Amino acid sequence: MSNRALAPREPSGPEGPDLPQAADCAAMRWADGVLTPVRERLVEEEPLAVEIRYARSGQEVRKLLSVTMRTPGDDADLALGFLYCESLIEGPADVLGWESLAENARGERIATWSVRLAAPPRAQGVERVSRGLLTSAACGLCGRTSLEGLRVSAPGAPAYAPAIPGALLLELPERLRQLQMLYPETGACHGAGLFDASGVPLVVREDVGRHNAVDKVIGAALRAGVTLPGQTLVLSGRAGFELVQKAAAAGISLVVSVGAPSALAVRLATQASITLAGFARNGRFNLYTQAGRLVGEGSRA
Repeated sequence: MSNRALAPREPSGPEGPDLPQAADCAAMRWADGVLTPVRERLVEEEPLAVEIRYARSGQEVRKLLSVTMRTPGDDADLALGFLYCESLIEGPADVLGWESLAENARGERIATWSVRLAAPPRAQGVERVSRGLLTSAACGLCGRTSLEGLRVSAPGAPAYAPAIPGALLLELPERLRQLQMLYPETGACHGAGLFDASGVPLVVREDVGRHNAVDKVIGAALRAGVTLPGQTLVLSGRAGFELVQKAAAAGISLVVSVGAPSALAVRLATQASITLAGFARNGRFNLYTQAGRLVGEGSRA
């Protein structure tokens, strides 16, 4: 399966697209009581600051929102998806441009993706998002004092929620795996993919953090003009609350994960009318919400 039909990546210079990165590492492998020197490929993990810029009363304002541990690459997608899922922008039209900086708004020497907004965001939204500045690669909600104020976009049924055959749903995690570039090298990278109702891949991104991979997918879709409502989000790992929350914010109608969902993720999927499938592997999957969207499926009591 080729990557060529997927949403394009942001150019990063003469070297080409802004691809995720891996690094060589020396290690010792133990097998049958014997240690042998080996060379491994490990996924990179580095901090990225996301900040916004906007004009207020004729003055430029720079505001640091988050510092996240991520896999370098696709940083424009990550920043745009993050801002969208946090309801600080409603779409690409709210963004005048972006640039990569070596220093953030606090003067700290750290890789920074600075996004210039067309208008000042709501003050309460900025305060809510920047309340917990440090975000780990493990959880997009780490550092938050509570779930209060998170964008839980649950307007009822998504604008477009197509039915899907169970056999097709089961194929999607393997289709995602075939399009991952970094995971086969490192074994330590999460993947997320956006697929249409026919199972055609639209966007695939990878990152050491689950939430970063999803932000990159949503940001890439927004930049490429790919419609989000009605699409399917496929996750290489578990379906935590923060990932279903991002799907709800984007109007995605179906989330498929290789691993388990959390109980809170199931409750949110129910509230947002998202079809949520988990444990999609080894020829079967569990369906937790909206079972009526499967076509041509029987049921057994």
